[in-house]
Amino acid sequence: MNPLALNHFLLVAIGGAAGASLRHLANMLALRIVGAGFPWGTFFVNVAGSLIMGLLVGWLARRSGGSSNELRLLIATGFLGGFTTFSAFSLDAVTLWERGAQLPAFLYVVTSVVVALSALFAGLWLTRLLP
Repeated sequence: MNPLALNHFLLVAIGGAAGASLRHLANMLALRIVGAGFPWGTFFVNVAGSLIMGLLVGWLARRSGGSSNELRLLIATGFLGGFTTFSAFSLDAVTLWERGAQLPAFLYVVTSVVVALSALFAGLWLTRLLP
């Protein structure tokens, strides 16, 4: 691995560790405050992560034409990816929409949710078949 690729890998790893740790803290805090009746912690990190992703991408676009690769890797891919992958999903969907690809954006959202939930159910079903 070349030094630049290793540096980028480390930026993503550091950001991911911080994001995942903060997600865990948010979930624990939500459990203490509102209980386990609804996944408020996950809901919060998904919404907050999507808001932060929008703010970051908008700021990077205004500041540098979106070219700050290291900052994007650390915060968007690493931190927000560890905090919630929903933020990346949201960015992909909105990017499609803003490019004028409304139908592909809609299909991406619907199929991602349906297929991901189906895959989770399939994984649970398959593991329950094991002795």
